[in-house]
Amino acid sequence: MSWLEKLLPPKIQHTDPADRRSVPEGLWIKCPSCETVLYKTDLEQNQNVCPNCGRHHRIGARARLNMFLDNEGRFEIGQEVIPVDPLKFKDSRKYPERLKEAMDNTGETDALVVMGGTVHNINVVVACFEFDFMAGSMGSVVGERFVRGVETAIEQKTAFMCFTATGGARMQEGLLSLMQMAKTNAALTRLAKKGLPFISVLTDPTTGGVSASFAFMGDIVIAEPKALIGFAGPRVIESTLRVTLPEGFQRSEFLQEKGAVDMVCDRRELRKVVANCLAMLQRQPADAVV
Repeated sequence: MSWLEKLLPPKIQHTDPADRRSVPEGLWIKCPSCETVLYKTDLEQNQNVCPNCGRHHRIGARARLNMFLDNEGRFEIGQEVIPVDPLKFKDSRKYPERLKEAMDNTGETDALVVMGGTVHNINVVVACFEFDFMAGSMGSVVGERFVRGVETAIEQKTAFMCFTATGGARMQEGLLSLMQMAKTNAALTRLAKKGLPFISVLTDPTTGGVSASFAFMGDIVIAEPKALIGFAGPRVIESTLRVTLPEGFQRSEFLQEKGAVDMVCDRRELRKVVANCLAMLQRQPADAVV
């Protein structure tokens, strides 16, 4: 080797593409608000809240229930109720095809998961929407599971609460879907007559028929920060009414300012806040929250 070759940097050695190590997909997530690149595991350990800007990323129903409820004493309600296609509805695709795709993608049989359990040792029945199942739309199964959850709360004399994340009524079920708006509210009326509390937690997004029915019927209505909440979206309103909406319109903080929401609560503090609210509404002593 000559003195010149010793001074020159070594040549780049080409490797076989088959031997190259590839970085697995899904390890990193870019926050859409602050554009910080976050390690997915770290984000999940922080309850899917960006540690840099506090953005509340969307989260699945079971992941939310696992974080919210105590580990012991959980039981699922209404999982045996599954959707059918009574109207034989078809748009660009058949309704059963859309259902099968949603089931395969989420592992759920419909857009609502209902569980009984405890939060800080206070008994509660919790319904939680799965937005990734057909945009969390409310059909007959969602309504039936919701009502069964309320009936279980009445039987066990416990509180009922719901986490909403939905685009509204499910158009593939037509009027049967719209009937769930009245059905769910009727169940909540029975709950109220028994003197049992209902807490509604609005997450991003809560729109359409759900926001027009039971979402705002809670004894206490809580929203996650900067969640989109309303009936029609802001773009639809602007294009229809041809007006410019104020900044932050239909966001949690705007609705709290206008009195539609009781409080805006960080997801990481929600367990303690809800437990204290349940103890207060059920006239339990402060030391009941463990």
